[in-house]
Amino acid sequence: MSRTLAVGTYSEEADAALSETFDPVRLAAIADLASLDETTRAGIEAVAYKGGGKPFGPAEMDLLPKLGLIANFGVGYDAIDTGAAQERGIAVTNTPDVLNDDVADFAIALWLMQRRGTDMAGRWLRDGRWASEGPPPLAHTASGGRAGVLGLGRIGHEIADRLAAFKMDVHYYARSEKETPGWTFHPDPVDLAASVDVLFVALKGSPETAGFVTREMIEAVGPGGCLVNIARGNTVDEEALIAALQDGRLGGAGLDVFVGEPEVDPRLMALPNAVLQPHHATSTHECRAAMGRVQRDNIRAFLDGRPLPTRVA
Repeated sequence: MSRTLAVGTYSEEADAALSETFDPVRLAAIADLASLDETTRAGIEAVAYKGGGKPFGPAEMDLLPKLGLIANFGVGYDAIDTGAAQERGIAVTNTPDVLNDDVADFAIALWLMQRRGTDMAGRWLRDGRWASEGPPPLAHTASGGRAGVLGLGRIGHEIADRLAAFKMDVHYYARSEKETPGWTFHPDPVDLAASVDVLFVALKGSPETAGFVTREMIEAVGPGGCLVNIARGNTVDEEALIAALQDGRLGGAGLDVFVGEPEVDPRLMALPNAVLQPHHATSTHECRAAMGRVQRDNIRAFLDGRPLPTRVA
């Protein structure tokens, strides 16, 4: 009987590695957990969780009486009720660091796409308008302005490093001032937003950061500015964001995350000043393979009784 349950859709390579190492029971979604027979559920000690943002809460945990580990596939683990896990003696791990570069690269790409109008220009070419109407409308210079990073954790720091290479004056907000190569610290996030041309949201996904980016902050970025979000959709007041983009109080946005994804508000879809991507900043073969290795390393360590490499709760 397997001691491991794999939840979610994994790549062919990751699925094969899970099979070779653990021969897990498989479920497409955590909502299907109750469909497993009681004997199978009673033997599960570790869950490889790739839940797509679906909650893993106390009700699910109680269906697995021997559960000792939830190994999350991804750095963000806000879908897992860590308080309930701790109450039940269940450890939680994630897959940090291995995705920092890809997410930071993608954040810069969103900014460049919005600022330089590449999304629009690509459609202009494909629609035959270059040949029939001439070049697309002019865009804006990206390099040489002022950039703000909201949340200077691992990914935020990587974003800031890249911005420095674009000759940007880097500003940041964090809970406390960090050691940096001369970047400007702002203890007030609204002051940060008002001081920059582009604001990158790189906050950790958690209940504490839900709604952190307020209407006031969005408007502080201004009609000439851009907001880029690669954190969580709910870190930004999406209603305020849409309204500001519609009436020009915010110049543009680059978004990889949304409230209620994979469904996206149709008002966002209609905005020409918003670059939208389907939450795939980590969607590279290399990144996903590395994330899978870290997840499996945690499960193997748990089953062997060794310290967990990347425990978060």
